[in-house]
This record gives sequence, C-alpha cells and structure tokens, in this order.
Amino acid sequence: MSTPTSRATAIPTGRGHLSGPLPFPDAARPELTNAQLRANLRRATHTIRDKRARVVAELPDWEQLRLAGSAIKADVLARLPELLVQFESAATAAGAVVHWARDAAEACAVVARLVREAGADEVVKVKSMATQEIELNSALERAGITATETDLAELIVQLADDEPSHILVPAIHYNRHQIREIFAARMNDAPPDLTDDPRALAEAARLHLRRKFLSSTVAVSGANFAVAETGTLVVVESEGNGRMCLTLPRTLISVVGVEKLLPGFGDLEVFLQLLPRSSTGERMNPYTSMWTGVTPGDGPQNVHIVLVDNGRSATLADPVGRQALHCIRCSACLNVCPVYERVGGHAYESVYPGPIGAILSPQMTGIDASPSANTLPYASTLCGACYDVCPVRINIPEVLVHLRQRTVDAHRDAPSAERAAMQAMSWVMGDRRRYARALRAARRGSVPVATALRRRTVRRLPWPMSAWTLSRDAPLPVNESFRDWWRERSR
Repeated sequence: MSTPTSRATAIPTGRGHLSGPLPFPDAARPELTNAQLRANLRRATHTIRDKRARVVAELPDWEQLRLAGSAIKADVLARLPELLVQFESAATAAGAVVHWARDAAEACAVVARLVREAGADEVVKVKSMATQEIELNSALERAGITATETDLAELIVQLADDEPSHILVPAIHYNRHQIREIFAARMNDAPPDLTDDPRALAEAARLHLRRKFLSSTVAVSGANFAVAETGTLVVVESEGNGRMCLTLPRTLISVVGVEKLLPGFGDLEVFLQLLPRSSTGERMNPYTSMWTGVTPGDGPQNVHIVLVDNGRSATLADPVGRQALHCIRCSACLNVCPVYERVGGHAYESVYPGPIGAILSPQMTGIDASPSANTLPYASTLCGACYDVCPVRINIPEVLVHLRQRTVDAHRDAPSAERAAMQAMSWVMGDRRRYARALRAARRGSVPVATALRRRTVRRLPWPMSAWTLSRDAPLPVNESFRDWWRERSR
C-alpha cells in the first residue's frame, strides 16, 4: 500500500510502498499537513457539487427518481442469482463469452489468459473501478503485459506512479502545474515546449493515446450497468476514450462486478438521469456506449465478460450493510464530505475512498482484514450530507454506525484501557451521589489548570487521554453544574 508524499513538489514522485495499510488516523495525519492538496480538493469538490446542485434543481421529480433507483437496486439484490443466470444466457446468445471469478486472483488470471490467447502483450483500458479493485494492472505487469490507462485523469495518475484519489476525478489532488511536470518527465512523446495550459495538456495526452488506440488489439473495460434481459453492457464517460477502446480493438474484455446488473433495458432510463447529474453535474453524459455480444464485421469480434464477486456475496449477506451494493460510483458523497475534503482519497488506503469507501471496502475485504478496514467506519462525522446527495439513497451514516458496532462486538472480550475507563465511569455514574462528588472534584481540580492556561480547554493531555487531544481540544469542567445553578436559583 502507499505512503503519502508531498504533492506540492515540482514533479510528484508517486506513493512508495509500505508493508501494509495503516489505520485511517495514521494515514490521514500527513495528508492534513499538505496545504496544496487541501486547496486542490476544495476547489475541485466545490465546483462539482455546485454544478450538481444546479442541474438536480431542474428536475421536479428528483426525489422520485432517487426512490426509483433505490427500489431497482433493492430488487436486483433480492434476485441476484436469477438475474446473473439470465444475463449470462442473453450475453452468450449474443456471441459473448461469460467467465465467473470468485475473487481478485481468479479475475486477474482470467484476463491475463485471455490477453495471451489473443497474442497481445499490451492492452488499452477504459476507466474502471472494478479493475482497480482487483489490482489488474499489477497482475498484467507480472504476466508481461503492459496496460495503458486511456482516461485522462487515470493516465496522469499512472504516469506519476500514483494511485487515484477520487472515484470520478482520480487526479483531483494534482493541479495543472504538477500535471505539466508529470507529462514532461514521464510521457516519452511529450512536446519539448509543453506548457501548463489545459488545452496543451489535453492535446499532448490525445496524441499520446491515439497511437495506443490505433496499435492495440485488446481492450479492457468495466461497465456502469449490465442489463440482464438483453446481455447488454453500458459505459458512460466524458472524453471519448472509452468509445475508442470499445470499438477499435479486435478483442474486448469487460470486468464487471455482479452488483452492476439491472433487470431490464427500461431501467436504464432512471439511472441515465441519476448518474450524470450526480457525478459530473451534467444533464447527460457526452458518451454513452452500449454493446451486446458480437456484431459480425463491426467492432470487437471476441467479446469476453468477467463477472466478479470479490466480497460482494459476503456484503449481500448483511441486511444493513448490503445497501452499499446499491452504489453507482457517482462520487457525490465524496464531494460533500468534510472529512474527504481535508484528507483526500489516499488516506482511506482503499480503491473506494470517501464515505462510500468507508462502508464498502470494510465489508468487501472483511472488517478485520487490515488496520485500515477496521478504522474506516470511524472516518466520518456522521453529518449525513452523503445520504442527502446519494442518488440511490444509501443511508451511509446508518451503515457506518452498524459497522462500528460490529467492530466493537468483535473485540468486546479483549482487555483494553478504554474498556476499563468506561467501566469505571459506569460505576461512578451509576450512583447519583458518587457522580455528584466526582463532578465537584473535577471542577475543583480544573480551577488551577484553567487559571494557568487562561482558557477553558486543554490542547494536550498525557496518555491515555492523549488519544483525544491528538485531534481535538479537551474541554475543562464548568465552574458550576446545572444542578448547583438550579438549586441556587430556586432558593
């Protein structure tokens, strides 16, 4: 996993590797010191969410659309085995070959085998969260296959040897000056006089990628949606790179999470209104590509679909947590999250950052799979802004609290200083007189501290209370309790 580096340097150098993922507080701490990162994040997230608010306000039936999207997703999860079989049957009848993968290793092995069978040693890729989730690029590299990301932001991250920081805008943590330095240093065909003008950067990337599009015989994609009744896959994007990958190569391999299914073609009507408005703040996506199997003489003639579970069945088994599988990867929750805005996506040490990552990643990997997964449910203020903007009404705060409870229950019998402190407090607060005496003692003890500090808060406390003051001030007890105030007032 990655270690944070300064993104304010002239040439970003990627994110190194650690022996394992860190707990969220440890991973977030260095990110909080990066002023350039926070400035980039604030500018980008506020721009996107303001656009979203404007286009959502245009629809008088937006809440009805959200309810419809949520209902469709709930129906899919209730009938998932049936719909998967229906999708396989329809896709196979249309000429596609469907493969099944229980986990990331199986999915990567299938894709690597298909690329080798096609006689290729390089592939072009459409932006895909599923392929990032299974770490496909690394697996292909180990197999001697070069994968080139064709989404502009994904290309920037790949050239920087970095990791995405946002679901929709993977390079959100870079500004244009940093991108210019990345291109100049890492893109072997970048113009020598390249400037940081956005049009010049986009043109350099376009020329670089055009050569890849015209020479590659194999493409790898994900899918935003998969229609069970017809076997159709759908990809929505803004740049046209996806359309190039989906039409020019002879072999197309699509890696699709099993939760991407929709029952019927008509269900797309709902999601093609919800997704673009929630993600890019557009009324519709510039490019919406749909393909069903093989069309002789037109487009890829070898079409493969890899259906991936990779923890989704385990998530589906949780009646509360399964609503995370409703996610359509719009990133609206990231753009309103006060925690994400300050630390960025890398602090989550997960392919899925932000509020949705805090509930999806721990369930798919296992809540105790790593220190990162164990602490992600606490990476939230529970303000509820994510629930308010989610186009499919995922109650993220509810799931966060649920996962926190699972973490507590899993370690309930383990001894800890926190548990001992809570038991002591329970004993004190269990008796009115004991509680009153404890409050009086705390007030008396705080007087010299407040006098010395000249304020009513303490910024640093010794262990074990240092865990509290590491990220917040500790308030001192008030001079007079409510009971004492009321007693004096009633005399």
